[in-house]
Amino acid sequence: VFPSLAQAQASVANEVYRELGQPSVFLFCPTEYCSSLCSPSPSKSCYLLTLGQELLPGISIIWTGPKVVSQELSATLLEEVEGVLRRRPVIWDNLYANDYDCRRVFLGPYTGRAPGLMPRLRGLLLNPNCELQANFIPIHTLGSWFQSELRSCAHLDHAGMESAAALGDRQGTQEGSYSPQEALELALLDWVAEINRQALEPGR
Repeated sequence: VFPSLAQAQASVANEVYRELGQPSVFLFCPTEYCSSLCSPSPSKSCYLLTLGQELLPGISIIWTGPKVVSQELSATLLEEVEGVLRRRPVIWDNLYANDYDCRRVFLGPYTGRAPGLMPRLRGLLLNPNCELQANFIPIHTLGSWFQSELRSCAHLDHAGMESAAALGDRQGTQEGSYSPQEALELALLDWVAEINRQALEPGR
């Protein structure tokens, strides 16, 4: 019935989206959801180009970055993805995901995300460790990163034309910009306090 997989997926997604009354949050995960799955590249992928054209504008598209588990996210990459999808992506961040190797647990601070990304995002989802208690530091430091991004957005000029590169340069010297090490230390202090609080609960 359909000439391509992308057109079939877009048709079904659009129909479901309309049937649900076009909700404010409607997420679509494409088959090519990171750069390494695109052929030959995100900007030249026929599949992504079709989705960008066919999916209704209110449908958000999930993206994980250069890879399924991306060590870094840059404004340049997100700009490329936004151009081909015709909308800002929702980042599905697998930085802490360990379901593919449950022998490992990731306890470091949220890092590898360039400053000034927030204007390029429609949203961000964090895929955490499978072990619930191990996610205190990931989620806490994500909160610190998010607060830093909010502060940097507040400093944008009224026209909103400042480039991501210029924002990154300025944030590097701006007091109060995100520091993974400082975020980690704050998270550890709060985690110790939480562990001590739980230890005092009856039955612990």
